[in-house]
Amino acid sequence: MKKSDLVKGLKELGLKKNDIVLMHSSFRSLGDFKGSVDDVIDAFMSVLGPKGALIVPVFGSLGILTERVKARKDVFVSEVPVGTLAGIGGRAKDVLSGHWEAETAHGEGSPFLKIAEAGGYICLLGVDQDRNTTLHSAEALLKLPYLGSCTRTCKAPDGKEVTRTWHYYPGPHRDFIGLDHIMRESGIMEVSRIGDAQVRLIKAKEMLELMVELGDEDPAFALCDNPACADCVRQRAAIFADRIANESFKLSVSSRLAGHYVPEMIEKLQAAGIKYVELDYVQGKACAFMDAQQLKRIVDDFKEAKITVSALRSYVVPEDTNGFVGKMKEAGIDRVILPLFDFFYGASAFAKEGIVVDFVNTHVTPSQAVQALLKVAPLKRRAFVFSPSGFVLAGRNPFLNAWRVGQFMKTIAQLDVADRTWDGEIRSFAKGNGEIKELVSILRCHNFSGWLTLGGGSPYPGNLEAAVKDFTHLLDTI
Repeated sequence: MKKSDLVKGLKELGLKKNDIVLMHSSFRSLGDFKGSVDDVIDAFMSVLGPKGALIVPVFGSLGILTERVKARKDVFVSEVPVGTLAGIGGRAKDVLSGHWEAETAHGEGSPFLKIAEAGGYICLLGVDQDRNTTLHSAEALLKLPYLGSCTRTCKAPDGKEVTRTWHYYPGPHRDFIGLDHIMRESGIMEVSRIGDAQVRLIKAKEMLELMVELGDEDPAFALCDNPACADCVRQRAAIFADRIANESFKLSVSSRLAGHYVPEMIEKLQAAGIKYVELDYVQGKACAFMDAQQLKRIVDDFKEAKITVSALRSYVVPEDTNGFVGKMKEAGIDRVILPLFDFFYGASAFAKEGIVVDFVNTHVTPSQAVQALLKVAPLKRRAFVFSPSGFVLAGRNPFLNAWRVGQFMKTIAQLDVADRTWDGEIRSFAKGNGEIKELVSILRCHNFSGWLTLGGGSPYPGNLEAAVKDFTHLLDTI
């Protein structure tokens, strides 16, 4: 293949005079090219003309074509240490100038967006979407929660040394390759063969508009769904954590649902993006029966992993209240959930040590629960953990009957997100008789600031990953 063949191929692909092109390339992909690297660059410029611009990324070792563009006498380089671009042609300076002032390397004010706004193109010469840096611009525009920041000490255009931070900066693995068919099917990308190279020409503005639309619908649009890809698992967790942070409630998970061993629980909670755990069972043993040292080790392990214990749940009323209080204090746990029985009068012992006591209904009717709560918690703070499963087992509709008892609306501190049918069968959320959807909806209407605990007080018919997907679907359908 000769230079003239390349010129012809680029024109047939859709390039014309005065266009701006951001090129990602592999010289080797052209195959048997009868010419030099400079001949390839000249072929582009003969199509674009003196008033066009050929832009290339130069923020790393990205191939011999980019190096040769950067080495040209008439080159203009965007003077930033991240997302750096170099360009030649009459429009290059206008596109690349001012990159230093942009708050992000790829977003608003960057050359990547200027190329799009000017009706420019992205050309992938023998490389795939994995090299399409402008896709990071879509992520930056969306301000996706898994993006980080990049801080560098470098020289400003005036020669002074400064330290700057660029926000919404991309990190590790993306599934940009998986977006290729979407661009092709939408008509914003032309694909052709020039020599041995598969060449893609993409309309930059239309691509960004499409990607932002996809990202608005699904913030994980650029991530893969491979469970073995630690990068994308972590980034999906950041998306879920950000979503929950925008809710009024705090989300916790029962340790029984999180896993069997503490390291396993930590790994799964981090992968899910959840920062709180409620201790009920660890290694099949009830946490309420563990000694203070065991509990402290568990609490410390979670704390080291930046996971906070939201509460300790006991399925029985402690016989030795003072001993139980001392154990919790030594372990560093400041909240306990106890079954609601009207003969328990030890709440004041917990209160003296600054430990919060919340009572949960178990096999009692709504009216029985209210009477018991008034008896056992004659304190300034009456806190109730609302268990839909508990009311179902008592033969009452959790929302239609129980929730409408005003005392619960005034005192609720936590909703146990767990479901079952009248005959006791464990079900996924909103698939039983627990009226979970109605309860979550009304709490959101009240901007409830307490706890929602997945698997709280009752088993779940699946693992933590399934529960998070189930809960996400529940939120999506309210």
